[in-house]
Amino acid sequence: MRPISLLYHDVVLPGNPDASGFPGGDAAIYKLDLAEFQRHLSSIQPAILKSTRPVRLTFDDGGASAHSLIAGLLEAFGWRGYFFVTTNWIGKNGFLNEHEIRDLRRRGHLIGSHSCSHPPRMSHGSYTEIGCEWKNSIARLSEILGEPVTLASVPGGYYTRKVGAAAAEAGIRTLFTSEPVTSSHSVNGCLVAGRYAIQRGALAATAAAIASGAIAPRCRQWVFWNMKKVAKAVGGNQWLRMRKWVFNGSPTL
Repeated sequence: MRPISLLYHDVVLPGNPDASGFPGGDAAIYKLDLAEFQRHLSSIQPAILKSTRPVRLTFDDGGASAHSLIAGLLEAFGWRGYFFVTTNWIGKNGFLNEHEIRDLRRRGHLIGSHSCSHPPRMSHGSYTEIGCEWKNSIARLSEILGEPVTLASVPGGYYTRKVGAAAAEAGIRTLFTSEPVTSSHSVNGCLVAGRYAIQRGALAATAAAIASGAIAPRCRQWVFWNMKKVAKAVGGNQWLRMRKWVFNGSPTL
């Protein structure tokens, strides 16, 4: 059976969204309050037990809550997570440091790249630029962990075959996108797999239904994702400016 992968980001205490991960309102929509995340895990547990599919819990950006909050909660259920780290931000305020990354791996969690700089539109870079994002981030994480790192996730949902080919050339063997599908395909030996994103305010029952393989919530997310993909393609950089304006109140368009 095809695995189902859920995409989370950070977990924060109420009223303190910038404590972990990237700051700002546009990043905060992906950050769950601690109690909210605990409800998700409690709801997901019976779904995982009943499901015939493997369920993977993945976390993007490399925010500090991966170590301070998320890992321990996962371990209480006997689970291990996939943590994807933006390497230029290692050791900065609100992000994992090298010791924490090593400790997560020692405890059995999986570590991967989320690029070096988290480019706003990764797929629009040149092949060389994309390759550097993958190669340099993989090299940094491999040095920290003392073992090859072959996992990665695409920042911002901007995936194209060019992004996958550059990942394969960098030695990445499994690349997660933000496309809400269970299907996967191979690009030059790199397995490209989709994920279902969970935002702040999403019902725990919805996350559990997706984890259990229910069709309706997965279809709804697929429809919304493809509508947004068209808007992002048409809007280009203007889409990013508008998004920041909506969530951060920026006056610049």
